[in-house]
Amino acid sequence: MSALYDDPAFFSAYAAMPRSRLGLAGAPEWHALHALLPEARGLDVLDLGCGYGWHAAHFAREGARRVLALDASKRMLERARTENADPRIEYEPCDLNDPEAVKALPGRGPFDLVLASLVIHYLDDYPGLVRVVHNTLRPGGTFAFNVEHPVFTAQGSQDWIYGPGGEIEYFPVDRYAFEGPRETNFLGNRVRKVHRTLGTYLQTLLDAGFVLRNVVEPKPLPEAVAADPRLADELRRPMMLLVRADKPA
Repeated sequence: MSALYDDPAFFSAYAAMPRSRLGLAGAPEWHALHALLPEARGLDVLDLGCGYGWHAAHFAREGARRVLALDASKRMLERARTENADPRIEYEPCDLNDPEAVKALPGRGPFDLVLASLVIHYLDDYPGLVRVVHNTLRPGGTFAFNVEHPVFTAQGSQDWIYGPGGEIEYFPVDRYAFEGPRETNFLGNRVRKVHRTLGTYLQTLLDAGFVLRNVVEPKPLPEAVAADPRLADELRRPMMLLVRADKPA
């Protein structure tokens, strides 16, 4: 996936998206994700798949002591260092699909908060990442992530079924219990993602010793729908899953 993000044409298309141009204000799920995150003041934070660095910059503004922000894309990191520079943020390359890179994460800690935003559904070894995050966190620390909802990833196409006039009829859900890779279209490119069930996402955390604190299927705020009526379609099926799990103190 990092190779795709480093492709100039794809990167240009991605940069035009609202969440790329507007940062957290352009992410419809941010209000719900923000609500389940602890205040970052005085915390050591690990941001996995940091992208342009919007979350890292948010943590720095909240007074985090240190933010280590990792991404596999060189172009993403270049943009983050330009747009969201802060002396408390370290932007570094890291491929989370590389087992050795993931195993090295505890050596960069410990951390009080680990965030993985829209990256886990690209990774093959979710259980391995969860175990490493648990070892990376201080007692009482928090692991929070958002992923594309299993209902959204199950069938693979990630698109609606349309009627003869182009109107939306319904969203297809198929092969839900068959976990594994799916190919979908994203900004005109074939992209590989990994489908997992809701049960797998949650039970894996419990098996690793985490305590579940929040499980959220966010809905766009009414004012967001008023500003962009297309967001009303997101009320017809869940697109994202947000989870907070804490390491016992």
